[in-house]
Amino acid sequence: MELVDFRIMKLEDGKVYEGVYGINVAKVNEIIRLPKLTELPGAPDFVEGVFDLRGTVIPIINLANWMGVEVPTNYKIKPRVIITEFNNVLIGFVVHEAKRIRRVSWKNIEPAHFSSNYGNLDRNKITGTTRIEGDHVLLILDLESIVEELGFYKPEVTSERQGVKFDGLALVLDDSAIARKIVRETLENMGFTVVEAIDGEAGIERLENLYEAYGDRLNHELKVIISDVEMPQMDGFHFATKVKEDKRFAKIPIIFNSSISDQFSAERGREAGGEAYLVKYDANSFYEEIARVVGGKQ
Repeated sequence: MELVDFRIMKLEDGKVYEGVYGINVAKVNEIIRLPKLTELPGAPDFVEGVFDLRGTVIPIINLANWMGVEVPTNYKIKPRVIITEFNNVLIGFVVHEAKRIRRVSWKNIEPAHFSSNYGNLDRNKITGTTRIEGDHVLLILDLESIVEELGFYKPEVTSERQGVKFDGLALVLDDSAIARKIVRETLENMGFTVVEAIDGEAGIERLENLYEAYGDRLNHELKVIISDVEMPQMDGFHFATKVKEDKRFAKIPIIFNSSISDQFSAERGREAGGEAYLVKYDANSFYEEIARVVGGKQ
């Protein structure tokens, strides 16, 4: 996994600290200087405004405000805007410095283990951590939470699609609590009983537990696996490869449900054995793919 390492300066107890954060390079289009913005009346205070980037109007999010960080006023900051594309949405994030690109093994990315929060940053807004030089900790933020807060997620399935009901189990893997909640509610409305896991390793453990409970009947009971791609410990592609290599689970269909919207990731999903690759989150497309994939297992 390649990460853009960026920094947010924060003031705590009268001292200035440098927060180290990361975002997947696959979600980054470019990094630019802070442009002149047009304010949006009534928008949340973490929305700085919008600007036109080559004909596309892009909202700009102040990450420090979103995280509840107190920024030092007497510290010289040269802000940059990281232009991202995920969930099929272009969004810019204001950071205090874009440092470098890091290549990190998924095995070295740990889930957040903080007791409740990190400073003013709720643990639910952190999807993973990894140690870097100097014994510093880099935090990987759950930027999907911002997309959800801005209302870009549309979890409701249109009424004409709610007549057909499914049954059986569905396993959902995602390190984002927001994403798991949306997918779980959608699947439950479709009639599934949902089992959850926060990453690929936990997903394998859930499969082992389900096999202990159902034995060879699991291929009939577990109708589908919905997996994110970006997850600590074991990403979705490695998880799918392991599942397809295990004859006990190989016939269970896997659908990738990722915020990464590039064609390369979709191709990797197919190579890993996925039946479909969806970009979060269009509920009707989600429903249609579930119906197509699961139809033969009903």
